[in-house]
Amino acid sequence: MPAYRLYRLDGADSISKAEWFEAADDADAIRKVRDKKLSVASEIWDGKRRVAKLDAAASR
Repeated sequence: MPAYRLYRLDGADSISKAEWFEAADDADAIRKVRDKKLSVASEIWDGKRRVAKLDAAASR
């Protein structure tokens, strides 16, 4: 399974927290992050490629 990075962003779009997780593909990675129902914006990365940027509302 590919390893993805989840970056939680602060109000200035700077990384406030990072975590690594596995997902079958991009769609699975996005679903896993949305399931967390984050209260902050976030970005999902696969290596040097940004998979998605989710605002706080999209994560809920």
